[in-house]
Amino acid sequence: MTAGFVGLGTMGLPMALNLLRAGKRLTVWNRTPEKCAALLEHGAQPAASFDGLCRQSEFVLLMLLDETAIDAVLGRNMPAFRARVAGRVFVHLGTTSPEYSQGLERDLLACGARYVEAPVSGSRIPAEQGRLVGMVSGATDAVEEALPLLEPMCTQWFRCGAVPGALRMKLAVNHYLIATVAALCETVHVARACGIDLALLRGILDVGPMASEVSRTKLDKLVREDFSAQAAVRDVATIAELVAGQAMRADAPAPLMRACAALYRRAHDAGLGDLDMAAVVRAFGFFEAMPSRRTVDAEQETR
Repeated sequence: MTAGFVGLGTMGLPMALNLLRAGKRLTVWNRTPEKCAALLEHGAQPAASFDGLCRQSEFVLLMLLDETAIDAVLGRNMPAFRARVAGRVFVHLGTTSPEYSQGLERDLLACGARYVEAPVSGSRIPAEQGRLVGMVSGATDAVEEALPLLEPMCTQWFRCGAVPGALRMKLAVNHYLIATVAALCETVHVARACGIDLALLRGILDVGPMASEVSRTKLDKLVREDFSAQAAVRDVATIAELVAGQAMRADAPAPLMRACAALYRRAHDAGLGDLDMAAVVRAFGFFEAMPSRRTVDAEQETR
């Protein structure tokens, strides 16, 4: 089994490293070539171009930023697309809209390729530790062939039926995650305003019934104000909008997620995009210029 890996960002690099450590044969290519250096030291083979990577790979793993990046790397609307992809299995590891994934599968199948949708849940540290949770969709034969290659990146893989079942599931998982972290950040913001000891608050929440790996990790970041990215505001803003869009298309009211999507977009637009998603706590300060209900009531009484 020969595989190529494309997309060596915050998540992609540690995921590819785990494949190499598990003894997988990996060819790598990245639009920013210097990002390949750490993988070459662990035995990866470099490709001079994406076409070169495809020629050397039965499986092509894509961990790219968004739909635009995927289309650009694949050259999806170019004449060479068919020859580039034919006979290979393309594995989409990132997060896009389910509708985009369906269209990508259709185009790849029409060109003689096969397609596996395999988004993962988790951030940088679980990626480094091989403790991501994977969801996978696609034709049964393609999924069964791909899973032995994908296993080193995750503690467990869940089969989600036909495309785009895995991405719909991924967005449902992120719905809970994003709302949880936003609520935690709001809690810390209000606690700080009330003069509450944040370290003590963290100690209580960490041992209480609501504690989780996510809450402990993000609380630690919030108390120490360490916003080095594990899951960046930029990416969470995009995914929150995808989650809200999925709810809207299902005609399922999701007022909490709409508020989260607006909050993360506000944080991104304020220049916080490269920071960890917990840095959205700084976006609450943008509301402080708005008059409080108490101020409005007092003004009305004066009148």
